[in-house]
Amino acid sequence: MSDVIRKFTRNVPDWRPRVEPIKLEDATPEQLEALQVTPSNTKISAYVLTLAHDVETLKVRSPLFNGIMYDKGGLSREERELGALAASMVNHCIYCAAVHASRHAQIAKDTSVTDELFAKGTRADLSPRNRAIFDFAHALSQTPSEASPEQMSALRAAGLEDAEILDLILSAALFGWANRLMHVLGDPVRKGGA
Repeated sequence: MSDVIRKFTRNVPDWRPRVEPIKLEDATPEQLEALQVTPSNTKISAYVLTLAHDVETLKVRSPLFNGIMYDKGGLSREERELGALAASMVNHCIYCAAVHASRHAQIAKDTSVTDELFAKGTRADLSPRNRAIFDFAHALSQTPSEASPEQMSALRAAGLEDAEILDLILSAALFGWANRLMHVLGDPVRKGGA
């Protein structure tokens, strides 16, 4: 598969599913109802159309995703994206890493954090708060028991409150699952890839 992308970038690739996504014009009323709530409340992606084969799961998945990534309060949107990016880098999910790096840069109005992470990985030069967030989400995504008391102390020293730490845990955990599901269901490909 020469068109499968293997390098992290902010350029969001296409995604080629292994299971044919449903076609909206052929969707059942139950599928259409489940598709009313989409991740990020934007367009309906090929990924979500693939997930629509399992209506009951999709009905739960999209509101859960939106609640974790977009609810008000707790961790900032920018920092939730950083947690999702850390998980996606651990899981080597090129598609999700690109989406969350792009969103992080857009929200921050700055590409320096994602440039640094993609250039240097875990050795990136980050602010103390970003370092604490990235390291904790990265360790949690490697193996939950890898997230150490020292990393929790670093989060608190960086000023994170309990609600923010919970949001970070939820963001990293969500992408521990979502990355693996995306890997099984398809591949990131260059734009226009067949």
